[in-house]
Amino acid sequence: MNENFELLKENLEKTRPEIIELQTLLSSIPAMAPESGGDGESKKCASLKNWLIGRGFKENQFKQFDAPDSRVSSGVRPNLMLTIPGKKEQSIFVMAHMDVVPPGNLSLWHSDPWKVVYDEKNDKITGRGVEDNQQGLVSGVLAALELIKNNIVPEYTVKLFFMADEEFGSEYGMKFLLKEHLDLFKKDDLILIPDGGDPEGKTIEVAEKNILWLRLHTIGLQSHGSMPQKGKNAHLAACDLALRLNDLENFFDAEDELFSPSKSTFQPTKKETNVDTVNIIPGDDVFYMDCRILPCYTLDVVRAEIKKRVAEIEEKYGVKVEISEPQKSQSPATPVNAPVVEKLKQAIMDAHGKEAVPIGIGGGTVGAELRNLGFNAAIWSTIDEVCHQPDEYSYLHNTIADAQTLCALFLQK
Repeated sequence: MNENFELLKENLEKTRPEIIELQTLLSSIPAMAPESGGDGESKKCASLKNWLIGRGFKENQFKQFDAPDSRVSSGVRPNLMLTIPGKKEQSIFVMAHMDVVPPGNLSLWHSDPWKVVYDEKNDKITGRGVEDNQQGLVSGVLAALELIKNNIVPEYTVKLFFMADEEFGSEYGMKFLLKEHLDLFKKDDLILIPDGGDPEGKTIEVAEKNILWLRLHTIGLQSHGSMPQKGKNAHLAACDLALRLNDLENFFDAEDELFSPSKSTFQPTKKETNVDTVNIIPGDDVFYMDCRILPCYTLDVVRAEIKKRVAEIEEKYGVKVEISEPQKSQSPATPVNAPVVEKLKQAIMDAHGKEAVPIGIGGGTVGAELRNLGFNAAIWSTIDEVCHQPDEYSYLHNTIADAQTLCALFLQK
């Protein structure tokens, strides 16, 4: 264990006022995407940078990468990088996102979503964004602050990245960085994304199921409900198709205990309105599928089987089915013995005496974009996973614990 670690660990226990101050600042600026009626992350990014400079960081430690976006008042979606030089050129990235989702139904909140409320008894704060992803952002900031407060040079060069646009596909965030600034990343960098985890901080996400969202538009022929033979019932055909696509769970039946659930899932979800009254045979029907597929199956293999089953429906009912993909993503796994995984496991053990384990998840993260280009990334933090919910909260002791783990990682030889 590095001799400086115990000092930093003890100091971090006293940082609750700073956590509350920074979280309050961040949540007070609704950094929502244009898709949610927001104005992007520019104001939040500027306020964060000013706060950090006020705590001792220097202007020349920052570099900003702006993705053009004419929909927001600033004209850009900012991605801000803060660098702390280390003994090695090899970098540890801690990558968090600044954007948040809307609060939703305000009647379900017990406080103003944009004003952080501190519950001292339970050591937690409530507000939109305090977990997703401000806890990960703040834990990285706290760890970095301890380095500069104590004039400690980390073993690795530390790079905190504050990104845009995670909630709506990362076109102006991670994807923009990898497309326009790929030279920022090296294959031996340790890349950590504190945007997922568990309440004990003991799981390290190294793999994601492939994601395929389907929109299935069935086109038949409308008729009167009493004369179904004169029509082609698009809804009936769609129901049959939904069952056949759900049956893909039995066709692509491999299991991988890294994931929970351990199998691929093909679930019908959203349904659009077709006809307005009961006595109409619908000639048009739209439903959606959310497919989460084990990495051992490529999306092209799955698409081929879907196409086959769609053709059977078209022939049986005399309808036409149009397929579109609102979202799709596939990526390889980060090896469980990759340096970022092994070193993070050791840091968690050093900081808290916990044995962490690698897992796979069904959801998607920006880690997939990195893995597709050959960069190993690990997703980890200590959270209850209440993101996007009313009364979103974050425990201060979790933020502190994660900052302690990061300090152990930054100082690890």
